[in-house]
Amino acid sequence: MSASRRKGAADALGPEEPEKNGPATGRSARSDDGEGPGHTDGTDGTDGTDHMDDIDHTDDIDTEDAMDSVDPGDADLLAALLDGMDAALCAFDADGVVTHWNREAERILGWSAEDAVGRRGFAGWAVRTADAEEIETRLMAAMHASGRQVHEFALVTKDGGRVLVRTQSAAVRGPDGKPAGLYCAFSEVHAQIDLERSIALSEALFEDASWGVVLVDADLRPAVVNAHAARSLGMGRTAVLGRPLGELLAQGVEEVESALAHVLAEGAPPAPAEIWVGVRTPDGEKRRCWRSGFLRLASPLAEEPVPLGVGWLFQDITETKQTEQEAALLRFRVNQLHRAARAAAECEDPGEAATVHLDFALAGFADHALIDRVAGTAPADDGPVRLVRVAATPSGAPGPSHLAGHAGIPVRYGRGHPALQCVERAGSVRASAGSAGPEAARDWAASRQWPPGTVHALCAVLRSRGRTLGVVTFLRGAGRTPFERTDSLYAEDVAVRIAAALDLEALGKAAR
Repeated sequence: MSASRRKGAADALGPEEPEKNGPATGRSARSDDGEGPGHTDGTDGTDGTDHMDDIDHTDDIDTEDAMDSVDPGDADLLAALLDGMDAALCAFDADGVVTHWNREAERILGWSAEDAVGRRGFAGWAVRTADAEEIETRLMAAMHASGRQVHEFALVTKDGGRVLVRTQSAAVRGPDGKPAGLYCAFSEVHAQIDLERSIALSEALFEDASWGVVLVDADLRPAVVNAHAARSLGMGRTAVLGRPLGELLAQGVEEVESALAHVLAEGAPPAPAEIWVGVRTPDGEKRRCWRSGFLRLASPLAEEPVPLGVGWLFQDITETKQTEQEAALLRFRVNQLHRAARAAAECEDPGEAATVHLDFALAGFADHALIDRVAGTAPADDGPVRLVRVAATPSGAPGPSHLAGHAGIPVRYGRGHPALQCVERAGSVRASAGSAGPEAARDWAASRQWPPGTVHALCAVLRSRGRTLGVVTFLRGAGRTPFERTDSLYAEDVAVRIAAALDLEALGKAAR
């Protein structure tokens, strides 16, 4: 219960009226003869003020009628509001007498409402005597200032300790507009600083942060986004709000929603997650890798944690991730070349050594591979090119490459076939079915004498001792990406080793 209820102090926060059939309000409620609060029944010819010098009265107000108009529950409501505040609050009348003192003030300083209400200022109890005049002057100045006044000073606790507090003081005006007192809300400085830091951090995250910040509600829809996140999504900050993630991301929606749902149910994960997403841009869809951290947001006002949503922080690490992947791929391919060279060195048959190089190159690079050799001697510039199949990987179940072409029958490649172009140009050639449908892709592969399901091809020329010996073809299915320039370089390294093995085989046959 607030001090105004327990001690009958005047309510300096609003118009003051006595309670019905209860104690009179104001400091003079304690009667001069010590008999307790006075009672005005309107029949003894007195004006019922009992020298209540801190309350303005008008002669034309009937005291008994005013008492009848007061709801007894109003004071209880005011007491509950004051005691339920998170901030410490005290109030003074125009003479500087404490009229209100809530539970938070008691918690911080230890002084109870009975100790505080009715005292004049803080001197001698809540502040040191040496500081009392300065502090009282600064507080009372708020009654004649506009707006709130913020101060910091040390208050004395009941057990003799000192607490540095930050106060916000403002005048309370009576019905006539004149200052009737002031209220002072205060909190410990470290608690106030923590609050200000939290607010400053929140504002900085949503304005100046160099990574994306998205607050997602319990329905997995963005509620707040910062400028960086909006740019990453390719939309304005307001255009993102309230929209399903499926409308914001072209790929990776399932992974993001799964992570958000997990955080809502189980809490934040122990480490950031790297999620690949597809973002729609004016130039088309782009794949980006976002290193994401998630935090479950709960209401601090509820007795039990109530999920408000998820805080999603992410940073674009696409370039870093691609660099890491390229470095890892390069290390793997170099290691494969090294292992292939050592394995091929143990082969007595140079043809078998060529297939060893092919098998090692196939791992993680392609689904199928073919080796075609130029039939006879190297053709003239204007002569037709005929290629004979030397080795191929199984088109069905995975397995090692097998040698073929013992009969020397040329492969029926049509004019403009990528393998023929590769031999004619003495350079690598890439081909792809593009965005063709399944039926068109099958026809495309069949017309080029490639296994069904092939949609991407890379042909590298086989050259040794200044001569073109043939071509090696690597094939990929629909589950893989098209061949790129870095893939061509790797295929050319493999082709050099295969060409050396085939040239050695030809020399051996010639010697026999």
